Amino acid sequence: MMAPAVARTRSLDAFLARPGDALARGPVAVILVEDAVEIRSTLDHHLRAGFARILAVSPEPLPPGDLPGAGGDRVINLTHDTRRPGAHVRVLNAVMDRAPPDTWMYYGYNAEYLFHPFAETRSVGELLTFHAEERRRAMLTYVIDLYAPDLSRFPHAVSVDEAMFDRTGYFALARRDRQGAFKARQLDFFGGLRWRFEEHLPPDRRRIDRIALFRTRKGLRLLADHRLNDEEYNTYACPWHHSLTAAVASFRVAKALARNPGSRDQIHDFTWNNSIPFRWSSHQLLELGLMEPGQWF
Repeated sequence: MMAPAVARTRSLDAFLARPGDALARGPVAVILVEDAVEIRSTLDHHLRAGFARILAVSPEPLPPGDLPGAGGDRVINLTHDTRRPGAHVRVLNAVMDRAPPDTWMYYGYNAEYLFHPFAETRSVGELLTFHAEERRRAMLTYVIDLYAPDLSRFPHAVSVDEAMFDRTGYFALARRDRQGAFKARQLDFFGGLRWRFEEHLPPDRRRIDRIALFRTRKGLRLLADHRLNDEEYNTYACPWHHSLTAAVASFRVAKALARNPGSRDQIHDFTWNNSIPFRWSSHQLLELGLMEPGQWF
């Protein structure tokens, strides 16, 4: 077995002051590390997906055991307070300011795993090349909640080997602007644990849509609600046909519900009659309509 690589750990600010050529070739993944759960599996997954560079942003330097072996030279560990509210906004906007224009970027958290149509045979680079040829600069992703099947065995609600998720219960509502008019090709999506246990989540954290893949440009800004300040970036499709979408399989909400004092004593089981095992397969997500292949056959 290959020994874990030694990460080049710097503060986020020090790295951005002199990024060198680290951001010169995309796609770039930014992984926000909030706790010690499944860091290694998260980084390994996104290396296999084909990201040219991964910025693992963590409150403290990552220990060697959390770092990948093969491909570890593509991972840069940066320190920043990722537990602070709104940390994703600060980190992503700062990285965008230093990345070359038109760089494809992805962002997610530890214990989250990006899936795209036909991921088993096609890399994320191929995905984004096709998406750019379709004149799309961003891709809608659905955050699909994963959870352990038994909280008595997995009190932190995480089990990669026995992960479960909801096969039904997803829906969308029309998105309105401040004047109450419907926004073109934009919807608010709901489902999963955020829907079933919505009483434990504030209203602004119940949506499952996230613009997790996007192409940089001058003036682009990530907003606190996981949308961007360019309305076209927030659309689920182009005007002339269906566009690709992707999914982020995520233990993040399950971890929070199992840990937070307001919910942990009230929730004894995440499973219900529509829970099924997660097969770690893009085909399963496609079959259930949880991502869209668009014209990419």
